[in-house]
Amino acid sequence: MNKTISLATCPLALATCLLALALAGCNKQPPVQAKQADSGPIAVRVAPVTTRQVQRSVDSVGTLFPYDEAIISAEIEGRVDDVKADLGDMVKEGQVVAHVSDEEQRYLLAQNEAQMRQSLERLGLKNEKDRVRDIKETPEVRRAQAEALDAEQRFKRVRELRDSGIGSQADMDQAQTRFQALQAAYDATLNQTRNLIQEVERFKAVVDLQRKKLRDTTVRAPFNAYVKERQVAIGQYVRPNAPLFTLVKTDPVRFRMEVPERMSPWVRVGQIADVSIEAFADRKFQGKIWRISPTVDQQKRTFIVEALINNPKGELKPGSYARAHIPTEKNEVIRTIPFRGVLYVLGSNKAFVVKEDKIESRDLKLGDRFDADVEVLEGLEEGETIAVSSLPRLDTGVKVRVATGEEAPAKGGKAKAE
Repeated sequence: MNKTISLATCPLALATCLLALALAGCNKQPPVQAKQADSGPIAVRVAPVTTRQVQRSVDSVGTLFPYDEAIISAEIEGRVDDVKADLGDMVKEGQVVAHVSDEEQRYLLAQNEAQMRQSLERLGLKNEKDRVRDIKETPEVRRAQAEALDAEQRFKRVRELRDSGIGSQADMDQAQTRFQALQAAYDATLNQTRNLIQEVERFKAVVDLQRKKLRDTTVRAPFNAYVKERQVAIGQYVRPNAPLFTLVKTDPVRFRMEVPERMSPWVRVGQIADVSIEAFADRKFQGKIWRISPTVDQQKRTFIVEALINNPKGELKPGSYARAHIPTEKNEVIRTIPFRGVLYVLGSNKAFVVKEDKIESRDLKLGDRFDADVEVLEGLEEGETIAVSSLPRLDTGVKVRVATGEEAPAKGGKAKAE
């Protein structure tokens, strides 16, 4: 016999049924939305990889240096009693810039000259420019020679008297001894005179040295220059090699720049360099290359090139930063693309080649800039086509279509020339 259970009469069955209906309502899935339609290929504008013939030039930055720079030092010890130049002064070659007290040097010179004159008089010379032409003509040698000759003649007479029986042997021995003694004295006088001649030469050297020391008390400029620094004051006691002034010659000035080693065949002595300086933004200064370093810096892979720039008015100051443009005779056929077709990403320059409506990403090695174009050293070949718009959205495999018509303004990618 079947029994029918009523929900109204069974509270437990009613609660179970309501719970099942609630769970069924929570687990109901929402309707699946339709997948969005694909936006399609990216519209890009393109440009070909072209070739052009260019005349190479060297562009570099560098610094101005003085043509010459010298530290003027004291050559003698003493107290400075006059200073005639200061910072920024223009001094001429030979101009007096300082003076050291010369009183002591004058006294020493007078003493040395007196000793030299005494020796000159013993040789029978009147001044230091005279020379002994014949040593036998000097006073002391002539006197010794005369005495020896007189003794020789007396010895001969006494010997003749003895031989005739008139003179004695004792007189002859005495005359002979005297003759031999004076002959020896003559020989000694010759040697002494030779030594005296050498002594005179030594005194002359001492006097010349002392005269130089006296001249050194006057400090002169070695060349036309400007005073870069004054390091001495009146009353200061200086010693030899103590720095007094730093002088710089600034006409012409040297412009020294670093050039990449790959450009070494393009640079020659005698080429003209157009130099621009920030202080004279509206002017160009012409220099001529006159020095090229024979070696390349192993760290920077560059070599030094120097150009001379005339600076008669002193406008250009050593130490200034400058830029140079050097046209060369190097002509080459190069590959170029629009600069806006290059995207700089994570340290490398990229271009996006369009092949059969798809993108192929290429890493580039760039060269020089030419207005809106840039040289491609590696990464592209002539005749290939690259995208020049929508670069941040492109990568290998992305589908594109070539846009036509007038181009709307857009922000391009950033590139970095190597």
